[in-house]
Amino acid sequence: MSTYHSLHYHWVCATKERRPWVQPEWRSSMHEYLGGVVRGLGGMALMVGGVADHVHLLLRLRTTHCVADFSRELKKASSVWATESHCRGFGWQEGYAVFAVSQSGVAAVTRYVARQEEHHRRIGFEDELRALLMRHGLEMDARFLP
Repeated sequence: MSTYHSLHYHWVCATKERRPWVQPEWRSSMHEYLGGVVRGLGGMALMVGGVADHVHLLLRLRTTHCVADFSRELKKASSVWATESHCRGFGWQEGYAVFAVSQSGVAAVTRYVARQEEHHRRIGFEDELRALLMRHGLEMDARFLP
């Protein structure tokens, strides 16, 4: 028997100090670059979206991926690209949030990630993250709030 897997993740990361660095003029380029890095690391970016201070990715990873190593490489490569191409001093926050997504939830998360700009006209990042954490049975650590 072969190895079969369906490993989907909703990955969220904010910019360093939640600065609004990812400007509309180059946001789509950042999203494309992130997708390319994911491919280069052997994963698949099903959807990439975000606003000025954070990104969301819906990922499909292999069984051999370690999420922490994958996240480190994704953040490192995209930080270098953003700093060299668009925003001197760009960086991501130290941590990230990652949530498992079942196959039945992929369509809903795809829509959610695609509608980030619309979504953030109504809700801020902190409230969004708190809601995501609660939905997945996690609590936000007050040490990491602004």
